[in-house]
Amino acid sequence: MKLLMSEVLQKVSNAKTKAAKINLLREHNTAALRSLLIVNYDESVISLLPEGPVPYNANGAPAGTEHTKLEHEHRKLYLFFKGGSNSIKQSKREDLFIQMLEGLHESEAEALILIKDKKLQKKYKITKAVVTEAFPQIQWGGRS
Repeated sequence: MKLLMSEVLQKVSNAKTKAAKINLLREHNTAALRSLLIVNYDESVISLLPEGPVPYNANGAPAGTEHTKLEHEHRKLYLFFKGGSNSIKQSKREDLFIQMLEGLHESEAEALILIKDKKLQKKYKITKAVVTEAFPQIQWGGRS
C-alpha cells in the first residue's frame, strides 16, 4: 500500500542524517510530493487562501479508508495559488479547499494547511536545501 504524503513527510523528518532524508525523498519521489514541496519552499508560489487555521471538519476515517489522498488531489492545487485560476470567486476557492481538506486523512489535511502557509518545517524537519539536493531538477521561481 502506498504511503500517505503525511507518512512520507514524517519518515523523511525522522531520518537522522541529511543523506538519509535525501534518499527517502528520492525513494518516494512522486509528482505529488514534489508539488507539495515546491508550494511550501518556492517564494514565487503565492497562496490565495487566508493564512492560518482553516475551519473544516477533520475526516476521522482510519488511514487507508479516507475518500481522497494528496497523491491524487495535488492536481487541483493550482486553484489555490496566484496564476492558477483567476476565474473562480474567492468564496468558491475557499469552499473547494475546505472540501479537499475534509476528504483527506486528517494528517494529510494538517500537512496541506502547513504547506499553504509555507510552514511545513514547523512540524517536519525537512529543509529547502535537502529538497534541492534530492530533486536538483526543480526550478525554483523565488529566491533559493
